[in-house]
Amino acid sequence: MADEPNDPSDPSDAKPTLGLKKTASARDPRRKPVRAMTAPFRSEKELMHDKQAAWQAPAPTTANEAQRANPAKASSRERHAQRGIERAARVIEPRPTPAPTPLTPPTPPLPRSSDRPAPPPPLRAPAARALHPEGVRISKLITERGLASRREADDWIAAGWVRVNGTMAVLGQRVPIDQHLDIDTRAKTEQARQMTVLLNKPVGYVSGQAEDGYEPAIVLVKPANRWAGDMTGVEFHPGHLRSLVAAGRLDIDSTGLLVLTQDGRVAKTLIGDESRVEKEYLVRVAYKGDGGLPEEMMERLRFGITLDNVELKPARVSWQNEEQLRIVLREGRKRQIRRMCELVGLQVLGLKRVRIGSVSLGPLPVGQWRYLGEAERFI
Repeated sequence: MADEPNDPSDPSDAKPTLGLKKTASARDPRRKPVRAMTAPFRSEKELMHDKQAAWQAPAPTTANEAQRANPAKASSRERHAQRGIERAARVIEPRPTPAPTPLTPPTPPLPRSSDRPAPPPPLRAPAARALHPEGVRISKLITERGLASRREADDWIAAGWVRVNGTMAVLGQRVPIDQHLDIDTRAKTEQARQMTVLLNKPVGYVSGQAEDGYEPAIVLVKPANRWAGDMTGVEFHPGHLRSLVAAGRLDIDSTGLLVLTQDGRVAKTLIGDESRVEKEYLVRVAYKGDGGLPEEMMERLRFGITLDNVELKPARVSWQNEEQLRIVLREGRKRQIRRMCELVGLQVLGLKRVRIGSVSLGPLPVGQWRYLGEAERFI
């Protein structure tokens, strides 16, 4: 009788089970479920056999086979191979050879002093006279010889410091170009000095440039007006008048000490914006009101007056006598003292400057002048 398929419901055909096996419903809930293996189970011996077979297998010969065997390694090998091919195929072009620069001829050596042409000999007297038959001016001759400038030469001639054949030269005189000139030793020493003059200016002269027909005070600086008591020992020279300017104002109606100087340092000391040099005046006044000048007006003269919208610096004001004020200022605005006195009711009848810094007018007569001594200083 042929065998029939077993009935799964038949208990006689079921496989025997161990007593420890539990059903899924009876399994411990704390244990994780065991996943079923997707690959068939292989023994350790079979795995070792597979590894040896892979090691002994020949390397792929084509890019497709290498990529199929190990895609990452295949792409890297392919890139390295391509770079090697590019390096091998690269041809280094030779650099172009620069064109040779033309050789410049060597610079000839400088001729020795013995080989150089000798300078032309100076003109002898006959030849020089032929070029200048009428001669040249003495001042031009002094300048061409490098002794002085043209203006200095004129000053030397005017002072009598230039002689021709023992005779004193005169301005505009012409002499032969080879003429020997005698120059006084005082010429350069005097010209190098910058002079300062003290003048007792009289009424009717202006301090600076001439104006309204009035002459400048500098016209009084001449030998005839020099004070006999001048003890400086400086000999007057016309060059002392060059660039001589007034260092400070003294109006036309005033008299007294006026400083004229060639030295810019002296001018800056006396009239600079930061100057603190005192200037002392004697002012003869008359009060326009009844009685004498009130004390409050006297205090206002000392401090509290404004001129040209500028407050004046403090001044020292006191009575010299019943008719004269003694005023000491540290500034010098135009007609300052006269305007100050008018504001307090005083009429100025006379004004005289008697001191500038440490230098006093002293006994210097009106209209006369003297040199500032070497030991005298304004500050």
